[in-house]
Amino acid sequence: MRSVESVAVTAARRASAANLRALAEGLLLGGYSFKVTSAPKPDTLKTIALVVDNAEKRAAALHDAIVTAAATRLARDLANTPSSTKTPVWLGRQAVGLARKSGLEVTVRDDRELRAEGFGGIVAVGMGSASPPRLIELTYTPDPATAVDGHVVLIGKGITFDSGGLSLKPNANMIAMKTDMAAGGAVIATMSALRDLGVRVRVTGLVPAAENLPSGSAQRPSDVITQYGGTTVEVLNTDAEGRLVLADALAYADAQLDPDVLVDLATLTGAISAGLGKRHAGLFANDERLAAALIAAGAESGEGIWRMPFVDDYRSALDSSVADLANVSVDGGKAYSGGSIVAALFLREFVGRRRWAHLDIAGVGRAEADEHEVSKGPTGYGVRLLLHWLALPDPLRGLR
Repeated sequence: MRSVESVAVTAARRASAANLRALAEGLLLGGYSFKVTSAPKPDTLKTIALVVDNAEKRAAALHDAIVTAAATRLARDLANTPSSTKTPVWLGRQAVGLARKSGLEVTVRDDRELRAEGFGGIVAVGMGSASPPRLIELTYTPDPATAVDGHVVLIGKGITFDSGGLSLKPNANMIAMKTDMAAGGAVIATMSALRDLGVRVRVTGLVPAAENLPSGSAQRPSDVITQYGGTTVEVLNTDAEGRLVLADALAYADAQLDPDVLVDLATLTGAISAGLGKRHAGLFANDERLAAALIAAGAESGEGIWRMPFVDDYRSALDSSVADLANVSVDGGKAYSGGSIVAALFLREFVGRRRWAHLDIAGVGRAEADEHEVSKGPTGYGVRLLLHWLALPDPLRGLR
């Protein structure tokens, strides 16, 4: 049977621009696949014709859909790349290449610079690997003719492989851990699309990248590390490493970048999947307007999001007897459980007085099967949500 190479889809008459954008994004994302193979690629759909009325008036929505879908596919590609290739150094090089194509400034700090500048969390997580850690910093400056005031910092967890370190994961839990940098990939991909979408606020993307492996040089349970800015942390579980690299990035952004808004994304806790399943990310936010903006962007983009509470009573679970904080509940979660909430409370210690939101995407960052526009494996979650928000005429309205 001959394969189909082209297809035409007719949009409903008078469909809204938002609906057309969603349709186009779905068409471009639904056929995504990734395979490392020496065999010829199978025949795929080469062209899609989307038939719409008033095409000239709909051009902007379709352009935004194409840019957004391409960025989402890029995030999936980065997360799908095997960790035998995707070291922190490799990820940094990809960011440099994408920055050049996308009109971004880029800085990649190596392990020596990270030590010298006090990024103790990133350094500690990366100590067990022969592939040294990196901190990727991407900067987007909008066109002065259309720019509005404001600075957003996006932070994505970039653990290129997570074995759990000396707190070793079971084999079944380790297989998918090449995707533990899905949030970092989403931030890089989001940054690459900002200029094409004409985003009007300044945006900085930070990706703390490390490989969490066991070895004679790995950090140990009971080690005390010093995060960026001086906070000390007792590491009770080396498999709770994502919060250590994020803490450095959050503290650095607060101290050095002066953002109006901080948003971090991370495949952080298995507990979030137990509570929300695989279709909604958990949203923790210390500002009502920021939470509302992200929830609206989630609804508009089709990426599910659900507001989670900060339970201040749980904060005592992180009280260490030998450091400022512990990285997990000191009693193993027996008193409070709520692993996602406790992790968010840990991160909150490093944001200062900034407006901040944390998206725990451990459930939605990976899919077990194809469904609608989501493909099996890394989903690219977060790219569509962030781009729908940042491309608003003034995404920081009410947030300065």
